[in-house]
Amino acid sequence: MWVTQGTPPPRSARRMSSTSPLHAVSSGLLVAIVGFASSTAIVVKGLEAAGANAAEITSGLLAVSVAMGVLGIGLGLATRMPISIAWTTPGMALLATTGVVPGGFPAVTGAFLVTGLLIVAAGLFEPLGRAVAAIPKPIAAAMLAGVLMKLCLAPFVALSRLPVAAAVVLATWLVLFRFARLWAAPGAAAVALGFILVADGGGGPIAFTLPVPVWVTPVFEPQALISVALPLFLVTMASQNIPGYAVLGTYGYRPPFRPLLIATGLASALTAPLGAPTSNLAAITAALCAGPDADPDPARRWRVAVTAGVIYIGFGLLAAVLVGLVTRSSPLLVEAAAGLALLGALGASLQGAVADEAERVPALLTFLTAASGLTVAGIGPAFWGLVVGLVVHVFLRAGRKPA
Repeated sequence: MWVTQGTPPPRSARRMSSTSPLHAVSSGLLVAIVGFASSTAIVVKGLEAAGANAAEITSGLLAVSVAMGVLGIGLGLATRMPISIAWTTPGMALLATTGVVPGGFPAVTGAFLVTGLLIVAAGLFEPLGRAVAAIPKPIAAAMLAGVLMKLCLAPFVALSRLPVAAAVVLATWLVLFRFARLWAAPGAAAVALGFILVADGGGGPIAFTLPVPVWVTPVFEPQALISVALPLFLVTMASQNIPGYAVLGTYGYRPPFRPLLIATGLASALTAPLGAPTSNLAAITAALCAGPDADPDPARRWRVAVTAGVIYIGFGLLAAVLVGLVTRSSPLLVEAAAGLALLGALGASLQGAVADEAERVPALLTFLTAASGLTVAGIGPAFWGLVVGLVVHVFLRAGRKPA
């Protein structure tokens, strides 16, 4: 049973809440635009790099948008709390840097399905959750930083090849970051797509068509499970679910954590055969939903999360158009916009990786291995980065007496 365990809003807050339903709609629209537009290119490029064709990418974007919407609506109504849902943006960056795995995209959908089941298992079995929590935080942060590094370099690679367009995209991001930070990533993405439309004027207009779900039978390849499923599970838990829950706590909302994991994990497993990446708790948009700007009355902020869920489903209907725009173009500008959207995550990960001096060497070796592109036996660098970091962590601590 869902129980609201947060601090109840003061009566003064309830009295001052005179916000109309239109305020919930406008706040929900802001949440959905920030959550969707800032990282759609990352999702599309991640699925494309994994070997998905345009129809499969469209299906995946549609399915994950619907999953986010249904989860946001359902959890908001069930808990009366502003629980914001997102796709795994760092996980899609992982997929973009891993590339095609043995078994192709069907093996990736198998990895998506296993990731969802692992999240469910973390909610059902407390020992698994403790095992994830036992991984030193600097090593987990360093693995994520290594995964993000390649995409975050993309804006500067683009500067050398498309100097004018890349400079305008970068300048747009910087100006918006200074004066309207929430719109920095969506604004850079919009400018990048504008340049793409101008450059691709000869390609003809992209007609609006409703997206069609495409079934991709999952294949369970050991190499894909190790290269994709395991790192994706760890990245999703460490950089999305746990921080997202912590954000809710800072605003006084404490829903039961394990049912949230079960719900998002089940949704991820069910939509995986449609090409959808993992759904999880949001971190950035969680603050938009749960903060005072959403509604002066904390007891009414759940309406914003529900409204955002409805809009996510609507955005999913644009999947075919968005995929057509992104995939018909040169990847440089799209990757540049995606890299700018991930700079905040990279900075936070690097800070977490080196903050603890005792774990700095294992974390740095994890970061360098994950960023190197090292592939051994068909298994990608994120896994080997984690292995190197944990081995060095254990070796350096062996025989050391506790202080």
